[in-house]
Amino acid sequence: MKFLHTADWHIGKKLNGFDLLEEQEYAFKQILTLAKEEDVDGVIIAGDLYDRAIPPIEAIKAFDGMLERLNIIEKLPIYAISGNHDGANRLNFANQWMAENHLFLHTKLEEAFQPIEIEGIQLFLLPFFDPIDARIYYGVEDVEEMKTINHAMARVVKDLEKKFDPNKKQVLVTHFNVTGKKNPDYKLTSETTSTVGGLNSVSAEHFNKFHYVALGHLHLWQASPDEHIRYSGSPVKFNTKEAKNEKGVYIVELSEEGTIYLKFHKIKPNKDLIVLKGSFEELISEAFYTQQPTKGSAFFSIKLTSRSCDSHIRQKLSDIYGDIVELTYHLPSIELTEMDKKFKVRTSRSIEEVVENFYADVTCGDSLTKSQKKIVEDIVLTLNKKENNQ
Repeated sequence: MKFLHTADWHIGKKLNGFDLLEEQEYAFKQILTLAKEEDVDGVIIAGDLYDRAIPPIEAIKAFDGMLERLNIIEKLPIYAISGNHDGANRLNFANQWMAENHLFLHTKLEEAFQPIEIEGIQLFLLPFFDPIDARIYYGVEDVEEMKTINHAMARVVKDLEKKFDPNKKQVLVTHFNVTGKKNPDYKLTSETTSTVGGLNSVSAEHFNKFHYVALGHLHLWQASPDEHIRYSGSPVKFNTKEAKNEKGVYIVELSEEGTIYLKFHKIKPNKDLIVLKGSFEELISEAFYTQQPTKGSAFFSIKLTSRSCDSHIRQKLSDIYGDIVELTYHLPSIELTEMDKKFKVRTSRSIEEVVENFYADVTCGDSLTKSQKKIVEDIVLTLNKKENNQ
């Protein structure tokens, strides 16, 4: 069997307010072309089809169009599961109709125990689930008996193995943070509620008896915990931390003898995500910005290494670079130390003095006028009266 392994499409996701549907469509076209060129027997999507449990209408239309092109037009079987970002209950519909058209979308734990039989292979689709889902399924009342996802996974995999046909190869599709010997240094990206290691992680050892495990959840393919347990990563950069990471999908071929042939295929971005670092003066200099991608051809994350008294920093940078998805300050340690010293001095001064110093900082040395000082004094007086009356 030969299949394309992808995951974490997050259709409908925005990058700090910037719409990524065009990027996702651009990546999908490459996935579709690759699937046709490689003549795969099916496409695996290992969870997080959408970015939200209740996706916006435009995201639903986009994903519907993608499934139509893969499954109806190109007649490619699809084997998909829900991830932690998906609304599992909302995706659980028309299962029989979709299965008749070779589109399998599993969203419930109990569905994982019904393997799909194809060409000498048993394909298990195990969607994302929480420990409480497993406790309900198994009728476990004692929380301590199945407290973590790792405890729950041990029980689930043990029961999956009971379904193994010794004359066939077993492939698992699932969506979890799986830790192993090969990925200790990789951190989660675009996932805010989980961390590598600890209670939210699953040991790769649970999956040793599977011939191949197609994972979703971590957005970096380099985070794969073992040779036969792989993350495809996301096809699009969803976070500035992913700016320097390659994106792509796996083509996986499983021989009759059980040998795995893997090849990672890069997905090119339509608008790349680029991180620029420097002083404001450097970033707006023609000698610097003419060496960067032209305005509108990329998303930019800008890290300023010095403070500027210019009151229109973001606007001026946007005029040059276009889509700025993030603007942060990364000041040298010496400058931070000086700021700390100023803060300590200010905390020993009166409120009026603190306000005057703050105003001088943000206006590059201007002083408060008499009328402005009077306003500050009146506010402080009012606050003091309220405090004394409490």
